[in-house]
Amino acid sequence: MSSKPVSKSHNNTQHYVHWFRHSAPYINAHRDKTFVLMFGGEAVRHPNFEHIIHDIALLHSLGIRLILVYGARPQINQNLKEKGIETPFYDNSRITTRESLSCVMSAVGSIRLEIEALLSMGLANSPMYGARIDVVSGNFVTAKPYGIRDGMDFQLTGEVRSIDTDAIDRHLDNHNIVLLGPTGYSTTGEVFNLRAEEVATKTATYLKADKLIFLGEQQGLLNEDEQILRELSPHQLDYYIQQYQTISPTLTLHLQQAKKASLSGVHRVHLISYAYDGALLEELFTRDGIGTMITDAHYEEVRMANIQDVGGLMNLLRPLEEEGILVYRSRERLEQEISQFAVIERDGTILACAALYPIPTEFNETRSAEIACVAVHPSYRKSNRGSQILQFLEEKAKEQGIRQLFVLTTRTAHWFLEHGFHQVSVDDLPNARQALYNYQRNSLVFKKLLP
Repeated sequence: MSSKPVSKSHNNTQHYVHWFRHSAPYINAHRDKTFVLMFGGEAVRHPNFEHIIHDIALLHSLGIRLILVYGARPQINQNLKEKGIETPFYDNSRITTRESLSCVMSAVGSIRLEIEALLSMGLANSPMYGARIDVVSGNFVTAKPYGIRDGMDFQLTGEVRSIDTDAIDRHLDNHNIVLLGPTGYSTTGEVFNLRAEEVATKTATYLKADKLIFLGEQQGLLNEDEQILRELSPHQLDYYIQQYQTISPTLTLHLQQAKKASLSGVHRVHLISYAYDGALLEELFTRDGIGTMITDAHYEEVRMANIQDVGGLMNLLRPLEEEGILVYRSRERLEQEISQFAVIERDGTILACAALYPIPTEFNETRSAEIACVAVHPSYRKSNRGSQILQFLEEKAKEQGIRQLFVLTTRTAHWFLEHGFHQVSVDDLPNARQALYNYQRNSLVFKKLLP
């Protein structure tokens, strides 16, 4: 009777152990990197905010350099309402009057104190026990007036003029978390109300941050089938900026700033939800993530091949076939099998390719496919193009209901081992593929189970 709960608890522990082990590469990759996290006043009010703080503390303990940028729009609105002051909005920006500035400063100050208090928690029964985090905030943002736009005087609404990156870097080097609010200071000693999204983007850009993360209301962007779009290029955001302009002004702001950041050298911008418990950890420490990532890398160039690619494929494959690394494929065969191939193309040149061949399986066999013909242009071998195309085909395989992948190789065994495959015998191949195994080539067989 008692064995069931024990076994359940053991399974949970095993799942945790598995996840923790597989997060190790990301822990190593993120250490000493600079991340800018932006969240609005809505996130601060949300019941999940305490968990976000715990996760921020965890990121800090793993050696990640953190800059937190917070907004205060709902809190400012509440303060204005209590005082009976109205501030008009124009082009999704508040016109900050001198009368309303005290409400802005009070809201911004109270959120700062709240965040500092939460990061100081150290109860013995909480995730923050023993964390000891020093939080620094200050006059790091110099602002200038937003000025008069379309005949509208924005008064004490400002925009970022400069960021004191040296001071922020010093504090990060001293293992402090830097906290920035939606206010900036002018050389004349005035306080300006700023968009937190702009502060975050400019800070990430000037500091050459490794990541900019927007914690918004929804878990990234969705496609027509309501599925999360995992990766987008900055130029693909235009469609969604247009789409959300009227229905979600906040998300539109995030998308506009994400595009700016991505085109200004921030290689990874993430959109995740502040309402989802553990979103930060899942996005940063699992392979698939949980939200949408905007990247200027070449993910968007991975696509399925078409008949026009045959010439480019032959140029890529022939040298490897001549070396005996790949099995020879005639032009006719390539044309027949072109729909199985994925390619990475840049400026009309095929930089990498790989093919996915579903394996006919009997009723008692697991649905399987073979990945073959993985090739990367010699000039790009040091990049991660091979990994990108492999990941792309793994996703394709999952969509087709395939549960395991096989690879047969004579030269690149280590590379496949590094990508989660493990060596098996020829007998482990589905019967249909065993029958076609070439004993003369004596290829090693590798297998990977798909989650």
